[in-house]
Amino acid sequence: MDLLTDPTISHLPVVAFEGAKSTNPLAFHWYDADRVVEGQSMREHLNFAACYWHTMRNALSDPFGRGTALMPWDDGSASLDNAVRRAHVFFGLLQRLGIGAYCFHDHDVAPEGDSLAASAANLTHMTSVLSDLQEATGISLLWGTACLFDHPRYAHGAATSPDVQVFAHAAGQVRRALDATIALNGRGYVFWGGREGYTTLVNTDIGRERAQYAQLLRLAVEHGDAHGFDGAFYIEPKPREPSGHQYDFDVESTLNFLREYSLNDRITLNIETNHATLAGKSMGHELRVAAAAGMLGSIDANMGDVHAGWDTDRFPTDLYLTTDIMLVLLEHGGFSNSKGGLNFDAKRRRESMEPVDLLHAHIAGMDTFARGLLAAAAIRADGRLHAFVRERYASWSDPLGRRIMDGAVSLVDLEAQAATSEPVVKSGRQEQLEAMLNDVMFAAT
Repeated sequence: MDLLTDPTISHLPVVAFEGAKSTNPLAFHWYDADRVVEGQSMREHLNFAACYWHTMRNALSDPFGRGTALMPWDDGSASLDNAVRRAHVFFGLLQRLGIGAYCFHDHDVAPEGDSLAASAANLTHMTSVLSDLQEATGISLLWGTACLFDHPRYAHGAATSPDVQVFAHAAGQVRRALDATIALNGRGYVFWGGREGYTTLVNTDIGRERAQYAQLLRLAVEHGDAHGFDGAFYIEPKPREPSGHQYDFDVESTLNFLREYSLNDRITLNIETNHATLAGKSMGHELRVAAAAGMLGSIDANMGDVHAGWDTDRFPTDLYLTTDIMLVLLEHGGFSNSKGGLNFDAKRRRESMEPVDLLHAHIAGMDTFARGLLAAAAIRADGRLHAFVRERYASWSDPLGRRIMDGAVSLVDLEAQAATSEPVVKSGRQEQLEAMLNDVMFAAT
């Protein structure tokens, strides 16, 4: 199956690594897939995936203007023929970029029918098409999910809807999307509660809605287990937009939710940078909280705009951001235990409407993450940051610190200890460390 000769994209080149001195905008300057860093290739460390929705279905419209995207392969119809043609182009683009995985919503890849049965039949057909494309290219499915936010029936939520019939419809849609994920040997399945929240408390029963949400998650896990799904289940935190408040607000509240409903043994987290921004947190904070709890599963690689109150989903081009992400991943063993990856849940800017811009955008993100990986590895090899942090907490390895953490002392004991000495507060050296990180990062990249 030759996907590189499709006439609508045949003019786009296969992207090769040419090195940092290259000025070719359609080449990798830093992402050398086979380069070994800390015992693994860049390909293994980064485990890139592309999202179907922004890449193939985003017309680049905004609230003030119609779509600008030029997609000569797409006739704009909801036909299966158009869906098949679109899938072939998508895999051809992934081949050009050397991206080995992808993610989808059910209605991204298959037209939504006029009934649940019709939609299921379309998805079954497209699952067969995707399976053939995977076999022909070696590209795999990172994760699948169901679109439970676009259709008007989900105006008040899907799992959290006040109407039990809407819940039933959502459950049926999840079942089919999960079955497709299983059939395609997907490594994971994601829940993104786009409308699982509220706009106003005036008409909302929070306790009931959260319990309903947990029940749909539980039913999905049970279905996956009963049908041989050995992949990971993820929930993706986001604070708001389109809902005024979503129940998976950020990593900490989502962890609490999963623990409250005893779902944390089967569901971990897919964490998105732009969602961290909307929650008023850094991506580094969200990743470290998840990693400390053993719940870091996968990552949606994009970035937001701190001045905007919505999901801008820009391609990640901030070297400080990607370095911090890769530091966390390297420190916690990468994706080897989570089956996760770096999914570019990112869209071109409305002004970047030509097909070639799909290559430019992904190249920018992949090169920036490659540089972040090199910088993170250099910081670890340099060792000064790790040594400073270790020394900063050194007193907790002393006998008193160990006794506190072992529960071997009381408040009375600690008061008596405090009466014997006054602590000497030491500098946190923030500016020194930040300057040091700049030196190491940019020397490495």
